[in-house]
Amino acid sequence: MSGRYTVILAAGQGTRMKSKLYKVLHRVCGRAMVDHVLTQVEQTNPEKIVTVVGHGAEAVEELLGARSDYAFQEAQLGTGHAVLQAEAKLGALAGMTLVVNGDTPLLTAQTFEKLYAYHQAKGAKATILTAHASDPTGYGRIIRNELGIVEKIVEQKDATKEEAAVTEINTGVYCFDNQTLFKALHQVTNHNAQGEYYLTDVIQILKDQGEIVAAYQTPDFNESLGVNDRVALAQATKLMQRRINEGHMRAGVTLIDPETAHIDADVQIGNDTIIEGQVNLKGQTVIGSDCYIGANSELNDSRLADHVHVTSSTLEQAQMAAGSDIGPNSHLRPQAIIGADVHIGNFCEVKNATIGARTKVGHLSYVGDATLGSDINVGCGVVFVNYDGVHKFHSEVGSHSFIGSNSNIVAPVKLADHSFVAAGSTITDDVPTRALAIARARQTNKNDYWQKLPLAQDPEWH
Repeated sequence: MSGRYTVILAAGQGTRMKSKLYKVLHRVCGRAMVDHVLTQVEQTNPEKIVTVVGHGAEAVEELLGARSDYAFQEAQLGTGHAVLQAEAKLGALAGMTLVVNGDTPLLTAQTFEKLYAYHQAKGAKATILTAHASDPTGYGRIIRNELGIVEKIVEQKDATKEEAAVTEINTGVYCFDNQTLFKALHQVTNHNAQGEYYLTDVIQILKDQGEIVAAYQTPDFNESLGVNDRVALAQATKLMQRRINEGHMRAGVTLIDPETAHIDADVQIGNDTIIEGQVNLKGQTVIGSDCYIGANSELNDSRLADHVHVTSSTLEQAQMAAGSDIGPNSHLRPQAIIGADVHIGNFCEVKNATIGARTKVGHLSYVGDATLGSDINVGCGVVFVNYDGVHKFHSEVGSHSFIGSNSNIVAPVKLADHSFVAAGSTITDDVPTRALAIARARQTNKNDYWQKLPLAQDPEWH
């Protein structure tokens, strides 16, 4: 039984991106373009995937890992030459081979499946995925005869005036009989304006041999968008974001303003969650059901359980348990673990700390490198002093404790359950259970201090 194989072309330098980053590694909605392509290809269940790499090969292989085999194109001599580099891994196999570019992040598995089906139905040796473009500039043109049969593909730089006016374009995606493909590639020459070995020339070679060449036209031109510069990258991001947001809304998520909700491809959101405008959800963030993410919030690689409320705050590599809330204008830094029904108020920061259920950190406080139990009240302006300029130290606060406003908890220190800290204290020693710690100077009033000031002699200040 013949199999399915895929060749992903990812060897181009992408000079028009004007970037130090290899082109196919530029991200669209949080995922590298070539990763988008591979993810969709994987859904078609190919027996083997070969990614052709060149400039930046190590970075691509590091990203994709064992999900693909690799072939190296040392010199960039055209698309035909690039596919030929996969011959050692695929050339002897029987079956169908999908060829797709690594800079086309919007293509979908559904389109690949339709291309496969059309290819088989036509009994073709090659099938081209085409699309109608209102502005075909830069694309290869599909030239058909009067019967509608594909005659050839003409690259933009080699097209006549009449051919350049054709609006059916080559998306750069093909389905080939695998063994026929590699046999034909050895017959491709570089007699063209670019002096390159075009994969498109395989079409003419097959036609000259009397083989069937078909073309399946996808109805969505946007899906075929190839990214060659930053303008196209922004366009692809906009289109992908619309697709992602529509998917979440159809799954039961409310987006108040879909045009300004920026959600990465790998983000998961439960139903009946409400996302306001100007929200950024990044990386591997997971949000439960019945949550509310307020405007101007950013969540990066964070996990929220059900019924969590975030108001204009930033979370990075943090966790919030069911019923907890944060904000406005607070910050959860990496390894912040917020327990059930915890309240983190305005202008607070939590880093590498676990806060137990129902504890309240109301406002203007910093909790770093600490473990707090449940049902604690942390007053306004409390600072967990965790750094001595060289090392970080950890503090522990027991459940049902009370820390008065404007206190400093100087690590390493332990406050037992049911302990109390008086407002304005600087705590450097452990506090036993049910004890009240007061660590501040006694108040001294200096009577008639006013008379010692020069202003006291000025009548205007009396």
